[in-house]
Amino acid sequence: MMTTVALAATLATAHAADIKLRSSDTHPDGYPTVEAVKAMGKILSDKTNGRISIEVFASAQLGEEKDTIEQTQYGVIDLNRVSLGPFNNIVEETQVPSLPYIFRSVDHMHAVMDGPIGQEILDAFKAHDLIGLAFYDGGSRSFYNTKKPIKSIEDLKGMKFRVIQSDMFVDMVSALGANATPMAYGEVYSALQTGVIDGAENNWPSYDSSGHYEVAKYYTLDQHLIVPEVLVMSKKSWDKLTPEDQATVKEAAKASVSIMRDLWTKQEKVSEAKVRAAGVQVVDTIDKEPFIKAMQPIYAKYIKSEKLKDMVSRIQATK
Repeated sequence: MMTTVALAATLATAHAADIKLRSSDTHPDGYPTVEAVKAMGKILSDKTNGRISIEVFASAQLGEEKDTIEQTQYGVIDLNRVSLGPFNNIVEETQVPSLPYIFRSVDHMHAVMDGPIGQEILDAFKAHDLIGLAFYDGGSRSFYNTKKPIKSIEDLKGMKFRVIQSDMFVDMVSALGANATPMAYGEVYSALQTGVIDGAENNWPSYDSSGHYEVAKYYTLDQHLIVPEVLVMSKKSWDKLTPEDQATVKEAAKASVSIMRDLWTKQEKVSEAKVRAAGVQVVDTIDKEPFIKAMQPIYAKYIKSEKLKDMVSRIQATK
């Protein structure tokens, strides 16, 4: 007959073996961010002998990004992969790496986000019931539309573009002379198809995996944004873990970053080749100076505090 102590130990072990973290992503199965979180789950499972695992819900099964952020804050969702854009109105530090043309290149973005500035931004999530775990790549975002090739800033005037639900993104498009329509990612295809909007802006893999290239066949490489993606965990879920398990989760998240970047580099090439082969008209070179100049009011409006101004300066000084 099992003693009370032995029974308690057995129940504790059974409970500890059953930590399944629910993770959300708006992108489809197979997308680099989705596969990276799956890889993180495998690392976690290996490190804990199967005690902790991750179930990834792709294709916005748990909701679009704005809704899933709130669910993650409340602990309904444990993990969430989101672009920094929707966090701009919640975590002010995320506004800086979301600024148009703040990064000179993807390598520059990596140098910043992998260093002390990136950690500072991750730490800022804690005050908002979230734990910042790691940054993933979001590529460079460019405009695409259903109407015409965009070869200059003048071509944007009066056009309607979908943007992420972020005040900064709305102001960015307005500063370029176009009209911004904040809209959930999952609604964009039909909005393009029916003419509710003329275009949107995103990276090669998203332009491909969403099927937007099928209805918006003009893509301009203006590369106005190189916005990182972030993987966050609900603080409520985090607080239920032991300090040892918390450390393991952080290690697994960091290890998934290089996996994501390798997948991303490959996917970018595949997606670009696919959409070009599908007959998309790509404007490869454009004079970016007028675009950069038009962004000055955005910096003035959003970067007001000395803390954020200092962060901008430090990013610009990062080699």
